[in-house]
Amino acid sequence: MTPRPDDCGAGLFADSAGPASAEKESPHYHGHRDRLREKFTAAGGDALPDYELLELVLFRAIPRRDVKPLAKALVARFGSFAEVVSAEAARLMEVEGVSAGVASDLKVIEAAARRLARGAIRERALLDS
Repeated sequence: MTPRPDDCGAGLFADSAGPASAEKESPHYHGHRDRLREKFTAAGGDALPDYELLELVLFRAIPRRDVKPLAKALVARFGSFAEVVSAEAARLMEVEGVSAGVASDLKVIEAAARRLARGAIRERALLDS
């Protein structure tokens, strides 16, 4: 029996190891990093909740683990993205999953943010004078 185009992935082929089965077995988080990066690119950082912005940072620090639970735990513990990156490294490492390397990466974000803020203040002062 030849399947009709609308039968693909159903009926006769539903139990096969073809593309339809692969899609069903694929966990929901597959492609999450790419989707989040696309969301950031399309809408900008202001469109993301704090935990998603933190996820984008943690992707680099923890390349092969789902970081969404960690990002949510950090925001729940400290209150906001800003409070996470400005927390002391020792306090950050009290959260399960935060190593010294992750804490260091978060402190780099804080240092970069402070430098950007100082530069903006200087630029504004020059424009105002």
